[in-house]
Amino acid sequence: MSQDASRSEATTMGESKMRGAYCFGSNIPVRAEKAVLANSSAVREWDSNGTNFGYNPARGHTQGEFGHNDFYPVAVAAAQQCGLDGRQTLLGMLLIDEIRGRLAEVFSLKTFKIDHVVHGAIASAVVYGAMLGANVDQIESAVGLVVAHYIPFRAIRAGKQLSDSKGASAALSTEMAVQSVHRAMRGFIGPADVFRNPEAIFCLFGKPTTANTSPFELVLTTAGDDFAVCGMHFKLGLYEHQSAGAIQGLIDLLRDYPQLTNGPADECAAAIRSLRITIYEPAFSIIGDPAKRDPHTRQSADHSMVFIIGTLLRKAIETHQTSWQDLMLLPADYDDAALVHPLTRALMERIDFRHGGPEYDSKYPDGIPTTLEIEHATLGHLSSGLVMYPTGHARSTSAEFEPLLRHKFQALAAQAVDDVDALYQRFSYLGQQTTEQIAHIYDFAIKRYRM
Repeated sequence: MSQDASRSEATTMGESKMRGAYCFGSNIPVRAEKAVLANSSAVREWDSNGTNFGYNPARGHTQGEFGHNDFYPVAVAAAQQCGLDGRQTLLGMLLIDEIRGRLAEVFSLKTFKIDHVVHGAIASAVVYGAMLGANVDQIESAVGLVVAHYIPFRAIRAGKQLSDSKGASAALSTEMAVQSVHRAMRGFIGPADVFRNPEAIFCLFGKPTTANTSPFELVLTTAGDDFAVCGMHFKLGLYEHQSAGAIQGLIDLLRDYPQLTNGPADECAAAIRSLRITIYEPAFSIIGDPAKRDPHTRQSADHSMVFIIGTLLRKAIETHQTSWQDLMLLPADYDDAALVHPLTRALMERIDFRHGGPEYDSKYPDGIPTTLEIEHATLGHLSSGLVMYPTGHARSTSAEFEPLLRHKFQALAAQAVDDVDALYQRFSYLGQQTTEQIAHIYDFAIKRYRM
């Protein structure tokens, strides 16, 4: 930063004329970028939010980048500072998802080993700036700062065991997006026209055919109901979204063949001779990484196909339950004891996880093409058939979805608050909430807090 701009920022850190923003479970106002850092990190910790697929064939935009709606705290922080109501907050959330979802359709960050949170950070800078009243030039400067100075690569996801760094990526990037807006609004000028800048990530990797042009056309929905968020896949529990097809396949087989779980646990487990999962790329590389066959951290376990399916099958065998709701994967399924559960580990050893080749690859990201097969001692060969749209996927027609989503909220919220129903009501009908309700929406008691 220039000397004047950096000195101005240093001397005005505690002199904002705006209201503060708030962390979950607190009524103490803090600086917006710190509230966003804490809250985005919290919502990402369990990695339980929905996923977009970067797939819009009607427009020919099918780059297939992932992304998650971990960025809503940005809109809430902006609303709390500026005294906005629930409808304005909800519009901010919608716009964050629209921008990052459409970017995911036209530019694949993962292809260049860049972390998918970049799209969310860009969207956060645009929406946060707009909600605070920044002008077009200031928003452009903020986006330029984000893209030129704060690009996280997928190095955070490499290695034998994933760490807290992976889960904090959205929060750290969003902190910088919010900070960049404040700097731009104080007069700091960032790189301009970053989508056409030949040395920024988009043109550098996207390689447009014509000089001074962007490698893509970004089309945002401004009316109607064709918004990016409508194509989200909602997770129904804690698991990497790409395992949802295998989860659905296993639950379908458990429902169709009750003999799989009827009887003593050791006998049921012994009768399962092998289990095969066939899937597409990039799912196979991400959740089939050989290091993930032996996860030692929760971050690695919920990105391990063999652990996820081994745990789900173990729960079904032990409890004799076969429904999504009863088998939903929750925090206890990734605790220290669960990571080394002997039955889970034994079942993991029998899982053959393989890439299905072009037949499967061609069906993604339209769906989550997966086949799960079991070789059983008495039932013989069992197959789920091809699963494309598991429950929770935007193109699923399952009637179970809404009840399961509410059950997920109740099961997860119960980990942190005593009155789950009150919390559910607090965050329901957001668009109808007043300025005062939004200002205090995070002011609820958290049952326990661990540093």
